[in-house]
Amino acid sequence: MAIPALGDQIELLVRARYPVLYVVSWEEARVEQHLQAIAARRNKQLHVWSITEGIREASTVEGQAPGKKRAVTDPIEALEVVIQHKEAAIYLFNDLNAFLRPEIACNRPIIRKVREVARALADSYKTLVICSPLMEMAPELQKDVTVVDFSLPTPAQIDSLLDRIIKDVAQHASIRVDLHTKGREALVRAAGGLTLQEAENVFAKTLVNDGTLNGEDVSTVFAEKQQIIRKSGLLEYYEASDALDDVGGLDQLKEWLKRRAMAFTDEAQKFGLPAPKGVLLVGVQGCGKSLCAKAVSREWNMPLLRFDMGRMFASLVGSSEQNIRRAIAVAESIAPAILWIDEIDKAFAGSSGSAGADGGTTARVMSTFLTWLSEKSKPVFVLATANDISHLPPELLRKGRLDEIFFVDLPNQEERRRIFEIHIAKRKRDAGVIDTEHLAAAAPGFSGAEIEQAVISALYDAFYLGRDLTSDDILRNITQTVPLSRTMSERIEGLRGWADGRARLASTRTVEAEPTRSGGRKLEIG
Repeated sequence: MAIPALGDQIELLVRARYPVLYVVSWEEARVEQHLQAIAARRNKQLHVWSITEGIREASTVEGQAPGKKRAVTDPIEALEVVIQHKEAAIYLFNDLNAFLRPEIACNRPIIRKVREVARALADSYKTLVICSPLMEMAPELQKDVTVVDFSLPTPAQIDSLLDRIIKDVAQHASIRVDLHTKGREALVRAAGGLTLQEAENVFAKTLVNDGTLNGEDVSTVFAEKQQIIRKSGLLEYYEASDALDDVGGLDQLKEWLKRRAMAFTDEAQKFGLPAPKGVLLVGVQGCGKSLCAKAVSREWNMPLLRFDMGRMFASLVGSSEQNIRRAIAVAESIAPAILWIDEIDKAFAGSSGSAGADGGTTARVMSTFLTWLSEKSKPVFVLATANDISHLPPELLRKGRLDEIFFVDLPNQEERRRIFEIHIAKRKRDAGVIDTEHLAAAAPGFSGAEIEQAVISALYDAFYLGRDLTSDDILRNITQTVPLSRTMSERIEGLRGWADGRARLASTRTVEAEPTRSGGRKLEIG
């Protein structure tokens, strides 16, 4: 037997005569419309209750006159109406969860009444549906109430909404709609994770803003998602400013990422491709791992969310685990998205021995995160970076949780030349007048971050001397810098040894001659 779609799951439970359902959703209107459709198919009435309006009749059995609104705002009285009503019906109670919190003493009679409703409806053709965006329920009700997650709008539903909006604005000559197939798909995909009301609001916002609606309005949709992130307080939204072409080197990693850029499209799903799970970038500090995360966001046209593990840990017992579940839920709610976890090795350092240090909180948080990595079905691409592989839990490195592990090494000479060009051009200078070939040869062992700082320091010198930047300015700063590859050579060699056979190389490996040491003893032999 085929498993029914989530939308049909509610109807299946109604037909199976489950007495009390708890639908978790922000979209009361969509839930009510869905229940109206179920009631019509099952030849039942639909009644809707809220604390402000009482009970109103949302739909009736064909041939019956619509009923009147009943001013039954007290929840116990309203639940008694459900028990006494004789006809087959569905009752939608909005925000009844506020009266199901066990810590509030005055809620005890209402909790008891819901249990009585569950018993009374078990042998009837009536169903009580509680709808709320929050999951709040007394432990006593766990065996009487069935919880259902009502999914956010599908791409097809957002596409239908887009059709309706286009039809509504067709009569306005000042509004221009320019949506070709790929632009429309990009806009619909970007709106994934929004409620229908949020999607309608953001589409209207783009029309009011510049009088047009096209595939380039994806950025406006991301701004709407940024509001969702800001309200959560657990994730940070990053604006994408750099493209993959602005990252010097890492050719194999960039090729891998570009090949997966189309894997989130409808065409890829029809082809049978699953959405990519994620990638772990391990390597030397300052070599572009974090820059790559920001560049992927722009390349894939997806929002970038920074996952700060420090925010997850709270003083109250159990709060840290709840925080990470909330953060994951927020990321999934605006999917497709990229979840960037910077320096994941520091976040999970000491997780194996956390029982004695923090009561096992770090281990439990890590377990929650790793379980989600294995089982996640929403298109949230995880991009994690790490500098110290000794702190990484072995469970994170196994296949299935992430698609690939890349080792980001120090740039070779050609990559250094490209990095010099990028940073010189970023400072509004013509890289053609700077001898980047000579600079790259003079900076073996320099990371991308060290090259950038050499260029910036040279700009300071040139500005102080009242002239423009020259190759000699940069070369002088290179000779005055001791790169990390020398001060931490043993650690970097250890990283390379670990990566050999365990990770893919982010760059094509080239063998470079060791730099000639100046100032050494000169011997004349023979």
